[in-house]
Amino acid sequence: MLTGQRGVGKTTCLVQHLVDQYPDYLSSRRCLYLPVDHFVVAQKAIHEIATDFANEGGELLCVDEVHKSSTWSRDLKSIIDSFPNLRVVASGSSMLQLHKGSHDLSRRVLVQRLEGLSFREYLAIRRGVQLNSLALHQILAGHEVEAPQIVKKLLNSELHVLAEFRDYLAHGYYPFFLQFKDKKSFLIALEQSIHAVIESDLLAIHPSMTGNTVSRIKRLLSALAANVPFTPDLKKLRGLLGIADDRTLKDYLQCLQEAGLVMAISKQGKALRSMEKPDRIYLGDPNIAHALAASGEPDLGSIRETFFCRIVSAMHSVSSGGSADFLVDGKFTIEVGGKNKGQEQISGKDNAYLALDDLPIGSMQRIPLWLFGFLY
Repeated sequence: MLTGQRGVGKTTCLVQHLVDQYPDYLSSRRCLYLPVDHFVVAQKAIHEIATDFANEGGELLCVDEVHKSSTWSRDLKSIIDSFPNLRVVASGSSMLQLHKGSHDLSRRVLVQRLEGLSFREYLAIRRGVQLNSLALHQILAGHEVEAPQIVKKLLNSELHVLAEFRDYLAHGYYPFFLQFKDKKSFLIALEQSIHAVIESDLLAIHPSMTGNTVSRIKRLLSALAANVPFTPDLKKLRGLLGIADDRTLKDYLQCLQEAGLVMAISKQGKALRSMEKPDRIYLGDPNIAHALAASGEPDLGSIRETFFCRIVSAMHSVSSGGSADFLVDGKFTIEVGGKNKGQEQISGKDNAYLALDDLPIGSMQRIPLWLFGFLY
């Protein structure tokens, strides 16, 4: 099961896998791509189609947008149990939870979450520059060696790392930016995608939701977008949205978080999934922040923190850092800021670093922010 936010490239990965396995895919009866949201496919149960396919010698079934079927968990369980030799690869919304469907698939399905593009991947796709990923310890302890090498290789291609990073923050997290000639068109498409997540994907996962609920969730996202990073004031939010109790509001926040539209950061040791009043709330990624910016340009400080949180949390645990911005893996204190940021928030702390924007190459505890975009 391949899950992830809308637009990160799940369908593309699914099709690329199928084509890689079966170069004769156009005529082959051994592979089948099944888009569940297609009106022709919707006329039959997924299990029924899979049964016909397997009985005719099918080997690889790729089920796209599986969450669009109301019986997805039942059908997948039946397929897996009935045809143990059939390879099944499915894609679905990041909101899918295998143990909460009508049939528990947690012991039958391996889940791989697909993230948006890292800065390193963006450079590879957009500029054709191939660079290696870096582990966190390489960035923290070896940035004085790694960063100059990357900057030099980019300069050899007449590319400037800070300019490329600025473009990435605005429109480089989602691969479909390649379909558009300009940033404005991409951000319009991304905003439409955000609406589709709430109005379509969310309803597919939670069919009992009403139009009024969807409207409130959209207003909640709008309120958060205007105030990120947002320190939750549940009472104020409830009053703004006309919600009677904290539990309902927390459910709405949970939906936005599972959809990848927001990130909730807790204090160390508290589980985010419980949504017991997170310490701070950010928008889901820097591109979303640009798409939802009412004034046209989002707050730069918020963009920096959003980037760091989104990229690092894909590989490591990230919690609130107390006097500093973040605590990574429970031991590394990180303060995010511009190149002139002082060391007050990390003074006297062990394993403490500054992640600084507008800094091509750092020194000692001062690490270029863009370098964290090489974690994957």
